Amino acid sequence: MTEDRSAAERHVPVLAARCLDLLAPALERPGAVLIDTTLGMGGHSELALQRFPEARVVGIDRDPQAIALAGARLAPFGERFTAVHAVYDDVDRVAADHATGGVDGILMDLGVSSLQLDEADRGFAYAQDAPLDMRMDPTRGVSAAELLATASVGELRRILRDYGEERFAGRVASAIVRRREQQPIERTGELVDLVRASIPAATRRTGGNPAKRTFQALRIAVNDELAVLERTLPRALESLSVGGRIVVMAYHSLEDRAVKRALARGATSSAPPDFPVEPETHRPYLRLLTRGAEEADDAERAANPRATSVRLRAAERTRPTPDHMRPRSRSAA
Repeated sequence: MTEDRSAAERHVPVLAARCLDLLAPALERPGAVLIDTTLGMGGHSELALQRFPEARVVGIDRDPQAIALAGARLAPFGERFTAVHAVYDDVDRVAADHATGGVDGILMDLGVSSLQLDEADRGFAYAQDAPLDMRMDPTRGVSAAELLATASVGELRRILRDYGEERFAGRVASAIVRRREQQPIERTGELVDLVRASIPAATRRTGGNPAKRTFQALRIAVNDELAVLERTLPRALESLSVGGRIVVMAYHSLEDRAVKRALARGATSSAPPDFPVEPETHRPYLRLLTRGAEEADDAERAANPRATSVRLRAAERTRPTPDHMRPRSRSAA
C-alpha cells in the first residue's frame, strides 16, 4: 500500500477542464448540486468545488479506500462535499437523499480508477505480481481468482471475447481450464504467463502486454460493469433537473456504445415518423453538447497516459422525461 501519499499526489483527472466547461452553465447556479458518480480520489470533485463556490458535490464510490482518500482530500470544503459508499447505479436514490430540489450536474468517469491500478495488491494491474482480486469493492462479490476457478470454458471464452475483444479468447479460456485442473490460478503473474503462452509469438511482438485484454475483460466481469452502467444511465438522466447537464467519459468501446445509445435516445423524437404533428410528450428531452465522442488532445495524452483511450459525451436536459420513456421502478425491474 502507498496510503502515505495523498490522493492529490496520486491522481491526475482526465479532461478536467473540458468536463467543468461543459458542466459550468448548470453548476454556476447558487445551490447547484453535482453528483460525481465515480468519485475515485476526488480530482474532478475538488476542481468543481474550487471553480463553483456556491455548488455542492455528492461523490459516489463503491471502493471504501477511495471514499477514505477522497474524503480526506475534500474535507476542507466542509458541508459542501458529501461522500456516499455505493455502486453508482444507486444514483437516483442518492439524488433523492441529497438533492431534493433536483440534480444540476452528473459526472461519470467510467472504468478502473487510478487508485485501483496503482495499488498492486488489488490485482488490477498486469505489470505487477499480486493476488488476483480485481473487485472495486473488496468487501463483497467474487474475486477474479474465484471466477477463473469456477466459470466454464464457454463462459470464460465469452467474457474474454465480448469484454476484452481478445482474438484468442478460445485458446486462453482452454488454457485457464487446463491449468486450474492442476493448480488454482491465484496471482496476476501466473495469469500473465499463461496468457502469454497461449498467444502466438508473432502476435505477442506488437500491441503491448498480451495480457491487457484478458485483465480488462475479467475486471469488467468481476464488477459487472456493463450491466451496472446500463442500469445507471436512465436513472442518472431521470435525476437531472431541466437545464441540468451530464458528462460521461468512457474508456472501452462497449461502455461508449451504451452511453451513445442512452443520450441519442433522449435527443431523438419518439414519435412515429409518419405522425403529422409531433406530440409534446414525444419531443426530445436531451440536447447533445458534443459532436460524437470527444478525445483527449496530444498534449493531454502525453501528460496523462490514462487519457489515451477516453471518449467524452455530454448532454443537457431540456424538459422533463415523458412518462412513457421513464425507467421502470425498481420493484418492477
